[in-house]
Amino acid sequence: MKYGYIGPGMHSGQIEQKKGRYVTGFAVGILYSDGNNYPVIPGNVANYSSYPFPVHYKLVPCCTGKRLLNGDSSLEKRIIEAALQLQSEGAKVISSVCGFFGNFQAQTASALNIPVYLSSLVQLNMIQIGLKPGQKIGILTAYEKGLTDALLKSCGITDESNLIIGDLSKGAEFSSISNGAGAFHNDRLRNEVVSKATEMTEKHPEIGAILLECSDLPPCAYAIQQAVQLPVIDFMTLIRWAHDANSQSPYYGFI
Repeated sequence: MKYGYIGPGMHSGQIEQKKGRYVTGFAVGILYSDGNNYPVIPGNVANYSSYPFPVHYKLVPCCTGKRLLNGDSSLEKRIIEAALQLQSEGAKVISSVCGFFGNFQAQTASALNIPVYLSSLVQLNMIQIGLKPGQKIGILTAYEKGLTDALLKSCGITDESNLIIGDLSKGAEFSSISNGAGAFHNDRLRNEVVSKATEMTEKHPEIGAILLECSDLPPCAYAIQQAVQLPVIDFMTLIRWAHDANSQSPYYGFI
């Protein structure tokens, strides 16, 4: 057994493992950036307790938030190298802790032999397919200026006419994350994010779903949904999907 599940009555037979892989039991590898300084609370992609399954993290050296947000092309080699390490360590699929890793989505996917979904933005086309003609997708992002044509193209998005952007970068509380303040007031931050989502949907009633670009936003997903009464898609929906696709197990039950 090289790729599978051990359950009731399934302990017999030969089990093989590639040399050099000692730590096992995870499917998802997650790249994270360097030099961050703020609380990473449950629901954040970088918090282990956010998951009902194990994940395996890998630091990309010198990959700061600022360089990511601005799509610094010199990061490409470091990101691919870190992704290749995760692959060699047994990851079956790879994601990341920042939507702006999506600048390197196409290059990294091309370099690896396992699926790569570096940005929550890769879900946009699937979301749009499920909406009525004329409905649009609202994107809450940490940095609107960083949502360049190149980033979106790397994530498979060629039509931007259906996107409504809500920029959080200038929020009094949210900006403490990007500024590396080392602390934020959780209630105020959540209220700030919910207010932006509400403002966006009231101004654009054609929005049929909300996508959270930033990996710091999933802790606010529930509150956003209660406020706008729309589907809310984020990094956690992506990672759960990627995990389940690569960690199938047999079903047990009555018929």
